Amino acid sequence: MIDGRPVDPQEAAVSVFDWGLLRGDGIFEAIRSYGGRLFQLDAHLARLQRSAALMHLELPDLSEVAGWARAVGEEGHDCTVRILVTRGGAEPELDSPGRVVVLWEPLSDPTPAVSVRPTLAPWHCGGTPWELMGAKTLSYAPNMSAWRAARAEGFDDALLLAREGYVLEGPTYSIGWVVDGTIETPSLDLGILASITRTVTLEEAADLGLKVHEGRFMLERILGADEVFALSTLKEVKPVDRVGKTAFAAGPITGKLAAAYTARVDSETS
Repeated sequence: MIDGRPVDPQEAAVSVFDWGLLRGDGIFEAIRSYGGRLFQLDAHLARLQRSAALMHLELPDLSEVAGWARAVGEEGHDCTVRILVTRGGAEPELDSPGRVVVLWEPLSDPTPAVSVRPTLAPWHCGGTPWELMGAKTLSYAPNMSAWRAARAEGFDDALLLAREGYVLEGPTYSIGWVVDGTIETPSLDLGILASITRTVTLEEAADLGLKVHEGRFMLERILGADEVFALSTLKEVKPVDRVGKTAFAAGPITGKLAAAYTARVDSETS
């Protein structure tokens, strides 16, 4: 669907002069559809709106975008729904409006756990304030390069580290771990994405009476943890079984968080 118009996948297109293509100048959201019902749609749209404001992009009325997303989710049933907003042609002679593209993708095969390779991420702000801090932009090339490098070395994904050595996030996921019964996770002031899955999981942790500490942690902290888990729209709450050379077993708190997250999904999408 492009700007609210159903389009055949073989005919869907945006201009080759669109800065979303030429310069990655745009924003996006990825939403999980469970049986055709979107989980946390309002939260995703609120983040889309924040990203648009930071990027100085105009959005259609969010109620329209919500309707488009729901329609696409119903078509895809169990799938990922992506909302992409492009800049359009930003040069006067190429002036064209940006596009709002809504599409669905099939879910990838689930894996019981993921292994991650610690990777220095010099492109990440790592807590230094800048204009797009917190925006979910189309410019993911460095993250995808880190993911490919990790895959080439036999890992499932990368774990990004700031120049100072702080643990940040994955290319497309948030990270958390457990030390002596307390959940620890990097704080948002590091410039990591305000993950919807992270927010929901921490809410469920509070309801379970689990302690949560958000802060700045060096890699050594996670390597000495009792449990490690990844959080994302697609992964949900997934155990991490290896960080570099250090192996981990799926632990009881990760299991409780995963179960609570699934129950939350069921309650909101049934």
